[in-house]
Amino acid sequence: MSIRITAKARRGMVALTAVAGLALGMAGCGGGGGGDDEKTKPSSSASKDGGSQPSAQEGQAETPLAELKGTDGLLLQITSAVRDSGGFVTVSGNLKNDGAESVAIPAQTSGDETEVVKHGQSLGGATLVDSKGKKRYYVLRDTDGRPLTTTGLTTLNAGQALPVFMQFPAPPADTTDVSLQMPTFSSGTIKISG
Repeated sequence: MSIRITAKARRGMVALTAVAGLALGMAGCGGGGGGDDEKTKPSSSASKDGGSQPSAQEGQAETPLAELKGTDGLLLQITSAVRDSGGFVTVSGNLKNDGAESVAIPAQTSGDETEVVKHGQSLGGATLVDSKGKKRYYVLRDTDGRPLTTTGLTTLNAGQALPVFMQFPAPPADTTDVSLQMPTFSSGTIKISG
């Protein structure tokens, strides 16, 4: 069963990595991409040209389940927490830099487990806390010890957002409200669906 979960989780990691790469590539485009809209947004001509439209669309698309505030303007917005029939929960969202300057993702977000840390910067330090069942759930690892979460995190530019995910073992089916905890961030309560 762990092999099936691992294969499925790896496919999810590949898909999310591709989406993140596409989003970062689009943000770096010089001709009218999302990055340019953000830089010109404060000017009056940008608002006349629809510079505020992307924000309105983002607000309609996903209302966060929770927002965890980090250091130096970092914000972790959780948009979904879905229970899978394979026995795990996938938590998805966006890691955003709300500050005015570029900021490095704190190394503490990877956690302090040697096996996780040796695979690079990640969100492997995240945990779900089921206060009703008095249990803490850690990010799942594959058979090589890599965390099943977004990896390769380094720096976020001002205003930049990066899609992220984390997979955890699923709490009992009657547990829907859990607390998400991430080192250097505030904690937040999220509702598991599915």
